[in-house]
Amino acid sequence: MTDTATHYVNHRGAELLKHHRSARGRRQRQIEERLRDASQSRLVLARFTKHRLATASLILLIAMYAVALCADFVAPYDKLQRFGDAQYTAPTRVHLMDQQGKWHMPFIYETRNQLDPATFQYKQMVPDDAKRYSIKLFVKTPPYKLAGVIPLEHRLFGTEGRPMFLLGSDHLGRDLFSRLIHASRVSLLVGLGGVFLSFVLGVVLGGISGYFGGWVDSVIQRLIDFIISIPLIPLWMALSAAIPQGWSGIQTYFAITLILSLVGWTGLARVVRGKVMSLREEDYVTAARISSAGHLAIIRRHLLPGVTSFLVVHVTLAIPGMILGETTLSFLGLGIAAPDVSWGTLLQQAQDVTVVANYPWLLAPAAFLVFAVVLFNFVGDGLRDAADPYSH
Repeated sequence: MTDTATHYVNHRGAELLKHHRSARGRRQRQIEERLRDASQSRLVLARFTKHRLATASLILLIAMYAVALCADFVAPYDKLQRFGDAQYTAPTRVHLMDQQGKWHMPFIYETRNQLDPATFQYKQMVPDDAKRYSIKLFVKTPPYKLAGVIPLEHRLFGTEGRPMFLLGSDHLGRDLFSRLIHASRVSLLVGLGGVFLSFVLGVVLGGISGYFGGWVDSVIQRLIDFIISIPLIPLWMALSAAIPQGWSGIQTYFAITLILSLVGWTGLARVVRGKVMSLREEDYVTAARISSAGHLAIIRRHLLPGVTSFLVVHVTLAIPGMILGETTLSFLGLGIAAPDVSWGTLLQQAQDVTVVANYPWLLAPAAFLVFAVVLFNFVGDGLRDAADPYSH
């Protein structure tokens, strides 16, 4: 290459680099201008989207709630459907390659139970002439109603001619995967309902206590002290015992939501009280009082916005506590009862060490529970960092 050509290439490269840096600088200035004029909620959203782990966790949580709402369509079988010859069946293996080494769409083999002379337990064996059953999408099933409203005759996936147990079956031959999907509807939604009620109680009583002070503050704080001093498990047992045995699953669901809310608002009320007490002496609050603004208007318009970031984070981190509370109640036999299912009721089958040792797939609900709680904690961490102006 000649000196002239080399000079041209270097000059052209320098111009392209300069143009790239100029364009990147303009984009950066445009972003800074938009953020400077953005509202607080948009600033929080912009910071949150930079937190990749929290963003991915939020997407997965949305997917989990979507699956829970569409459980009748996603689950291959009904939560009560039994297969008489499939008690304690191990998880079905899904294959892509047959015994001759040929590739196929996902399928399962027909299996036979064979007694193991060493352990005297039956094991599933695949015979040489085993028949293949393809896993198909939108399999036709008996009519049902999605969420009890929309009539459908197809499910998302399944097999024709032989049942498929992705996570094994229980002692009655019911598909554990289908029951887990149906149970997630109760376990995940009870967290939203419980947090909503406890959020309202905590914000209202905490805000009133911090704003008015005096005897009002004393009464509310002594009530909080009394509730906190009660042992949690005996309180749950006492309140759950008051639920009539003949109530339906929906009635029991709302009762558990109310129970969890009655004991879950105290911590939020204490924090809201402290923040409101520190904000009520600010100049803009004093100006609102001088302008004859009502007490509720001052609390709603001037004080609560000052604790909004904390409230958002609290809601995100409180939902896992509500989910764990429902699971604990149902696990102890004080919550959701058959024929309705939740993650806690499914875990009741895993109380016996012998059962767990022989049928470890019955612990699958615990994995779902841990996964959901971890996702909520990741989202809460991301919101906390995004709402804190001093974390960046």
